[in-house]
Amino acid sequence: MSYGQFLLKKLIDKNFVKINSIENQSILVKRIEKEAPKKVFISNDEEPYCVQISESTKEIIYIPCKTISLNSAMEAVLASLAEYDFVIVVNDNNDYVGFLTYDVFSKHLLNEYDRTQAYLHTILNTIDESCTVIDHDTNVLYWTKGAEKIFSFKEKEIIGNPITNFFDEGQLEILNTLKKGTSVYHSQHHARKDLVVMINSNPVYLNEEIIGAVVSETDITSQIRLNNELYMTSEKLFHLEEEVRKSLPAINPFSYIKGNSPALKQVIEIAKKTASTNAAVLIYGESGVGKELFAKAIHHLRESENAPFVAINCGAIPNGLFESEIFGYEKGAFSGADQKGKKGKVELAKNGTLFLDEIGEMPLEMQVKILRLLQEKKFYPVGGTKELEVDFRVVAATNRDLKELIREGKFREDLYYRLNVVNFRVPPLRERLEDIIELTHYFLYEISVKYNRPIHGISQAVMQSLLQYLWPGNIRELRNIIERLVVFSENGEIKIDDLPIEMERITTSINMDSDSIPYHSFTNEGKSLNDQLQEYEKEIILRELNNVNGNKLLCAKNLEVTRATLYNRMNKLGIK
Repeated sequence: MSYGQFLLKKLIDKNFVKINSIENQSILVKRIEKEAPKKVFISNDEEPYCVQISESTKEIIYIPCKTISLNSAMEAVLASLAEYDFVIVVNDNNDYVGFLTYDVFSKHLLNEYDRTQAYLHTILNTIDESCTVIDHDTNVLYWTKGAEKIFSFKEKEIIGNPITNFFDEGQLEILNTLKKGTSVYHSQHHARKDLVVMINSNPVYLNEEIIGAVVSETDITSQIRLNNELYMTSEKLFHLEEEVRKSLPAINPFSYIKGNSPALKQVIEIAKKTASTNAAVLIYGESGVGKELFAKAIHHLRESENAPFVAINCGAIPNGLFESEIFGYEKGAFSGADQKGKKGKVELAKNGTLFLDEIGEMPLEMQVKILRLLQEKKFYPVGGTKELEVDFRVVAATNRDLKELIREGKFREDLYYRLNVVNFRVPPLRERLEDIIELTHYFLYEISVKYNRPIHGISQAVMQSLLQYLWPGNIRELRNIIERLVVFSENGEIKIDDLPIEMERITTSINMDSDSIPYHSFTNEGKSLNDQLQEYEKEIILRELNNVNGNKLLCAKNLEVTRATLYNRMNKLGIK
């Protein structure tokens, strides 16, 4: 119901009676006298009449009436009253619900205007915020107590005067709204050099023309000052925590791994048990899940404080340089070599940890030499004649299915069993979406400190977009996106428009596409977050299986997980 319809219902006079046409005049006179002071209306197949008795002649007067709908606009009501003395209002069933006369309508309308003004003044005197209303000529119509408090101008001084008499035009956002029809929502604005406000501004339209503007302002000067002080204090605390953590790595080496999801906690417990031995460790996980963080945590837990941690990315070293990079070389070993020779990664890892990242990318011919190294802990530098002995613990990591590589002849089975003494899998971010919130806030703070750009918070819309995304790049991708949002932030505000295009597309498809997975999976009442996330994951897998007609190998490929991972998730989720 519109306000006009609501108002019309209040203004109509219901003190009437409707009768059918009566041919006998004397009976009709008696009926009119009986119903007095009610108005009597006669309805027939043609137009209705209001019947009255003339005081001088005592004859019946028939006054033509206009019938309008209860849903009529006020313009139609006024037009009818200008033409007819009585306007009858009918409902959707064409039943009479009341009538209007010009005098009664004007009286009630004036009373309703006074009531509306009373409500408006009470609202404006109740709110704490500053609220200013100007007309088309920039004259101030309303000025609240909050405005008096912020700007130090009293209501009696400013009401009825142009607002430009009190403020510089360049500092008045309300003038932009009045002239251009632009709206502003939650925008920081420097009303004066010493005053920062959070501002909302909207034009006032009547008949599609701007007749004025309204602005509300909240003083946030002290909040910004306190936020900056808190930011500087937090920055010092952050650096202090980092120094403490670096100096005391043995206290909790897993503190760098952020998240509290059950899946992550389970993996951390396995990693802690693994660190109590010197056994070789094989870490499975997609790119960007944090495999090196787990390797470092295991290293700090089982090695001495000064023990080296040497990482080799097997997928980043050219085949021709692999041997010299790992085993080092003697001086003059080959053309272009350093004349002093160079120690290899293996020698640098002595009495510490050698981390072989992306082990599945290691060239086949190097795998034989690595196997011998792991078995005998001895090696020859390139161009060397003296065998060196070295002791170290090995941790390997891969995002590949090594058993599949063995079947394809791309990875040695004996090396696999040498590395695979203890293994565990770091779950991808899409399998532990509840960790996204903690990781987001951690990265948001870390990066805001890095760029010295304080961030006031992150909106619900942005967080929902982060939760809905499948994160093929995992934690590394999340950190990059948070860095992007911080870089593009303005006045400490993270904007959803600054999300990458692919994330916006995901958000749009979830909100708009009827075939996509709805967000309500995250908000089912009475269910834990973990249960809701599992339902969401189950929907994704079932949808993809349906798309590939049940082909699990193709399904795993499309979801960018191993077939073993797909089987494990299907078993856990009860998908047959």
